[in-house]
Amino acid sequence: MARTQSDAEFHQLRTPRAAAVAGVVFGVLFASSIVLLRSALPGAAATPWLHHQRQITAALILAPFAGIAFLWFIGVIRDRLGDLEDRFFSTVFLGSGLLFLAMTFVSTAIAGGLLAVSRLSGVSQNDLVFFGREVMLHVNNVYGVRMAGVFMISLGTIWLRTGLMPRWLAVSTYLLSLTLLVVVSFSLWVTLVFPAWVMVISVYILTVDRPPSIPPD
Repeated sequence: MARTQSDAEFHQLRTPRAAAVAGVVFGVLFASSIVLLRSALPGAAATPWLHHQRQITAALILAPFAGIAFLWFIGVIRDRLGDLEDRFFSTVFLGSGLLFLAMTFVSTAIAGGLLAVSRLSGVSQNDLVFFGREVMLHVNNVYGVRMAGVFMISLGTIWLRTGLMPRWLAVSTYLLSLTLLVVVSFSLWVTLVFPAWVMVISVYILTVDRPPSIPPD
């Protein structure tokens, strides 16, 4: 007689708390990639990237893995929300996160294209490299940083409404997100605010018990 599978034989797929380490991995890899690229950026059109090819290559290798880790971080956050997830804020949260990731990849792809051009002989590179530098800075520090701010402010709102995170952490997230939305700067430190915040959130998740997701009455 064939054995029939009962519902008891199936187990609900759960996200392990250890998956929150993805946020720490993202913070380290993304910050390293940004620092490597920004330190290789020429300060003027007459300063090519010829002597910084290894730095750029290392940044291009790290960036995709940082993106993968960020997707895992988004999954961990959504898993913690569970049945408390709100469609409106979750849409903003997920959409801004994906846009941030897409802009990061576009910026890195520009760097990869410039690196390929710099290896060609007989090509006037100075103006092209400087143009690429300006495009990268605008993608990262104007559009990418603002999408990171929207990502943070949507999560801060969710945390304040659900109480899944301490109030001080939600308020701090609000303040940092408003800073990223308002400040227009090409400073490297502005770019590093978001990965640092992700690392703090991940460390908190790793060091506290996972709260139960109970739907509101």
